[in-house]
Amino acid sequence: MTINPFEFRTVPSIEMAWGGAKRLGEIIAARFVARKVLLVTDAGLVKAGLIAPIAASLEAAGFSVAIFDRVVPDPPESVLYGCVEEARQVAADIVIGLGGGSSLDIAKLAAVLLSSAQPLAEMYGIGKVQGGRVPLVLVPTTAGTGSEVTNISIITTGETTKMGVVSAQLYADFVLLDAELTVGLPQVHTAASGIDAMVHAIEAYTSKHKKNPLSDALAREALRLLGSNLIAGCKEPTNRDAREGMLLGAMLAGQAFSNSPVSAVHALAYPLGGHYHITHGLSNALMLGPVLRYNAQAAAPLYAELADVLGVKGSGDTAARSEDFVTHMQVLMDKSGAPRRLRDVGVTDNSLAMLATDAIKNQGRLLVNNPVEVREADALALYREAF
Repeated sequence: MTINPFEFRTVPSIEMAWGGAKRLGEIIAARFVARKVLLVTDAGLVKAGLIAPIAASLEAAGFSVAIFDRVVPDPPESVLYGCVEEARQVAADIVIGLGGGSSLDIAKLAAVLLSSAQPLAEMYGIGKVQGGRVPLVLVPTTAGTGSEVTNISIITTGETTKMGVVSAQLYADFVLLDAELTVGLPQVHTAASGIDAMVHAIEAYTSKHKKNPLSDALAREALRLLGSNLIAGCKEPTNRDAREGMLLGAMLAGQAFSNSPVSAVHALAYPLGGHYHITHGLSNALMLGPVLRYNAQAAAPLYAELADVLGVKGSGDTAARSEDFVTHMQVLMDKSGAPRRLRDVGVTDNSLAMLATDAIKNQGRLLVNNPVEVREADALALYREAF
């Protein structure tokens, strides 16, 4: 088999340790000379008591700690600028992002902006960041986005639009995976974030561009881990094996799609977040079924392979196994307890055309990766199917 040329990048160091966040200071003290930490998180995690023992661990290891806890879902540029300003006030020389994908995305860009005079507006797009950044540590509290190992940050840039910064500088120096931090996640968030991670694996495996053997291997193992642990993670919130399996799977999926980019599910999900403030994971879950069926015309052989990865019972030709895979994913999503229809989360029928226009206009960098071309009429039909 001829292997097409490819490049694979990821973070240089990952540690997985149950309860590791409570020892974060000890874990990173020898890794960095920097000692003035800006800890980027959200107010909910502070209120839940998750942040205080982590900050205490850092202080005990000789770090000074300032906490920026104003991250919100789908964070706008103003939140990023506020984070950078707070970091400058305390002369932060290392950034730690701790939380869901939004906190990690803000931390990544804050680490860049702290050491760069380049305007944020010039960074949007692929490979446009110039210069370096301050040291960066990322600790996820959800098993979903995989942001801890990606080179991507998504920022809300207007009333309803999102833009991405994709650059090697956004890869962290060190990632800590502590699944204990995910134990308190409610079922609906566990379901949505887990399905989001499965979307990452599926779209990386079927991506039209940059698909490669390494991302394929990671996507397959990610899907296996997520598929076998999603329901237990949702139904048994303190199940350590399920929580660790999901967090590891989400990270592997993040490595996969960081190198073999996502496509139509994400492209159609982003307008839902922008216009209706539906969380990223849930918007992906809502669009997955329709896009899987639409893409099967080209991706059936790959879907058949993924059916085997998930241990889906059945036999038959490629088309039959592809259908088995799509059906299995539908059953998993139904069992997870996540909302299943756009109408269930407040989307109105008269907005579907506007959402389709938005997706085509603003998500071209993702749609180009889809195994089947998506025109505006196709996007509208997919939204209608999900409605």
